[in-house]
Amino acid sequence: MPTFTPLGTASAVPAHGRHLSAALLTHHGRHILFDCGEGTQYRLHAVEASAARINVIAITHLHGDHCYGLPGLLSSMALQQRTNPLTCIGPPGLKAWLAATPGASPAELPFACTICEMIPPPACTTVWRGRHAWLEARALDHRVPVMGYRWTTYTRTGPLDVERARALGVSHPPDFGRLKEGTPVTTDDGTRVRPDDVVGPPQPGVSCAYITDTRPGPGSRALAQRAHLAYHDATFGSEHAARATETGHSTAAEAAQIARTSGTHRLLLGHLSARYEDWTPLEAEARRIHPNTEGAREGHAYPIGPAN
Repeated sequence: MPTFTPLGTASAVPAHGRHLSAALLTHHGRHILFDCGEGTQYRLHAVEASAARINVIAITHLHGDHCYGLPGLLSSMALQQRTNPLTCIGPPGLKAWLAATPGASPAELPFACTICEMIPPPACTTVWRGRHAWLEARALDHRVPVMGYRWTTYTRTGPLDVERARALGVSHPPDFGRLKEGTPVTTDDGTRVRPDDVVGPPQPGVSCAYITDTRPGPGSRALAQRAHLAYHDATFGSEHAARATETGHSTAAEAAQIARTSGTHRLLLGHLSARYEDWTPLEAEARRIHPNTEGAREGHAYPIGPAN
């Protein structure tokens, strides 16, 4: 099962043992890194995650608490003789910034580093496709151009009932594979076995949304729509709602309202202001709106799936 691991949940500055913004999504032994605040390399070590297994780095925006760890991480990858290609996604300015940073310029790296720079799209747009899943981005509402992300696995074929297939006369190993792929087979005695006879219904994909540094709005709702897990900006409590509006952030109650109206199954609150020592008051106000909510725990691997 894929997992989502918050690495840093602090807003603006490290505080109360919390670190700057970063999160790791892991599936089939590979990682997508969302944001890369200062110190992200230390956080990767803390959860025993190998930077060599990061295939994609998705940056939401170019405020320092979300991206200042990226040059150091790229430089370390080079020092470790990485050869696997890497994709970095982010808003305008990312390419020029990295190109001007000694040791982090893609032209200097010993591995292929593709910078996918884009204006945050007004509708959900696919920005990366992998073997098992794809990644979408959508514009959010902050003081600078910012993107949220949604990761979704492809729909899989249903499970093959091997015993049922054998009972119908299927005996050759390749035929089991053909049935799983949707192709009918004929047994040695001439019986025609259809996939519908032995393969269960398709298994829908699972999804995870990463939504931070934003006011609640259409972008948040679209990314969180029926997501199995969503990490959402909850910088402030409702007592500081005016400050949230002024700075382009959300309150915990607003994040919970997005999750409830979007049909999100599980909500993680993120990007906590330094004025709060812990998540307790924000969890309380959010749970009154969306009960399946908690403050994101750094280093905890949250499963992404319908059983959450």
